Amino acid sequence: MIMDTLGALALATEPPNDELMKRPPVGRKGNFISNVMWRNILGQSIYQFVVIWFLQTRGKVTFHLNGPDSDMTLNTLIFNSFVFCQVFNEISSRDMERINVFQGILKNYVFVAVLTSTVIFQIVIVEFLGTYANTSPLSLKQWFGSILLGVLGMPIAAALKMIPVGSV
Repeated sequence: MIMDTLGALALATEPPNDELMKRPPVGRKGNFISNVMWRNILGQSIYQFVVIWFLQTRGKVTFHLNGPDSDMTLNTLIFNSFVFCQVFNEISSRDMERINVFQGILKNYVFVAVLTSTVIFQIVIVEFLGTYANTSPLSLKQWFGSILLGVLGMPIAAALKMIPVGSV
């Protein structure tokens, strides 16, 4: 719920740009999700599926997880990686077609506050709420790995934006 609510709030606070204002309006029977959106959604979905599948099948070996808590640690690592994939996807989704999504990011204080809150909530959930959230504290290497998997979604999003799609 944190990801959906805060993510929607963050993206809803992006001010409209001149390009958006030059587009013709979409009628009542127009598609709610454009081809550009479908391209980005499908591309990120495939990437995140591969990340989660990789961690599920090879995560214990990759992160050298052994012992009685290895399943809990792996599940926490998968959860953490998924959240960071979403965080960096929010940044990439600031503009559906522009590759440089960082331009003006610091001018939108709500967006920055929401992303910061999401990351802080994630740290608290993983590191301090293990009993309630069914998580296990992660090592620095595991935090780095899960954040890196999230960051890798950004160049993938940029590459996806180079794929031309029709307007219908």
